[in-house]
Amino acid sequence: MEHELTTSFFLIFSGAALLASIALVTRQPLLIAYIALGALIGPYGSGWVTDTNLLAEIAEFGIIFLLFLLGLDMQPKSLIATLKQATFVALLSSLAFLAIGYLVAINFGFTQTEAAIVGAAMMFSSTIIGIKLLPTTVLHHKHTGELMVGLLLIQDMIAIVVLLVLFSMSEGQFSASSLFKTGLSLPLIVAAAFAGVKFILLPLLQRFDRFHEYIFLVAIGWCMGIAELAKISGLSLEMGAFIAGISLATSPISQYIAISLKPLRDFFLILFFFSLGARFNLGLLGEIYIPALVLAALLLALKPVIFRYLIHGMSESKNLAWDLGFRMGQISEFSLLIAYVSAEMMLIGQAASHLIQATAILTFIVSSYIVVLNYPSPIAISDKLRRD
Repeated sequence: MEHELTTSFFLIFSGAALLASIALVTRQPLLIAYIALGALIGPYGSGWVTDTNLLAEIAEFGIIFLLFLLGLDMQPKSLIATLKQATFVALLSSLAFLAIGYLVAINFGFTQTEAAIVGAAMMFSSTIIGIKLLPTTVLHHKHTGELMVGLLLIQDMIAIVVLLVLFSMSEGQFSASSLFKTGLSLPLIVAAAFAGVKFILLPLLQRFDRFHEYIFLVAIGWCMGIAELAKISGLSLEMGAFIAGISLATSPISQYIAISLKPLRDFFLILFFFSLGARFNLGLLGEIYIPALVLAALLLALKPVIFRYLIHGMSESKNLAWDLGFRMGQISEFSLLIAYVSAEMMLIGQAASHLIQATAILTFIVSSYIVVLNYPSPIAISDKLRRD
């Protein structure tokens, strides 16, 4: 097992370095190289890397650290104001995307349950893509970044509710008590996190701030501890990591922690995109490629338009509304989780699960091209648009 994992890491990161070099020379987004590598050497390609479930679990740390770092740069007062502003847009847009996914799936012969789950998976936009392609200065210091984070967070909360409903469906009925428990646990975890920072973490960090290794260790421990607490309480690991970051945001040492953890985040995010490509069964492509192309095309065309009119209706400028619309024009890593969980619980068949996965891959790739070709981003094709 140990040698298999070592060999897998060698193949993944050596292959990623090679394909990333080709991507940069040909001026392509790097995430395409990682997804392509997964398809090439994963179990449905050459079969050189087979334990994709383990790699997918490891890759989840990338999302956890991404949300933790995002929380570190968000001031609680501005976040609350943004959430209030973004709620209406997030809810209305989610209903529209649900309807698009449902109608496409039902018209291609999927069952009512499968169509509903496919529709639910279309409601969200990718936190990873959205934040990775947003310049740091815009993300942390401008209204565009605040509004995007607010929309993504509300979508994440909706995703948690969808997952709770799916888990309850496996038992034959919806569990209202589980949903109530989750709703109650959120403010309790937030309160516990802020209290822990004020009375435990900050005194320790102020006393031992000369030991950089200690700060790094405490930051990771705090992130994973609150993430695990959130999971036990019925929330997601990602939501817990964001709460952990928010609770530390007012600390003067938060920026040092953020800079220290960025390489660790990027390491795990490479594994995330690799596992996405590796877990896709290419043998089912002939069965689902037409509905996947139709669904992806509709979302890529309609998501920016729907976001543009809803966000502009909040008295935001047209330019900002279009910017956010195109940046959030894909579906989400939560969509993939819904596909995996639903298939494991046999609520949907493999074809429906792979329809969601194929749509995710297509929208990830095309949306990334649209952003890097037309909007400022850290990996923009044009030097004029490249911003870090």
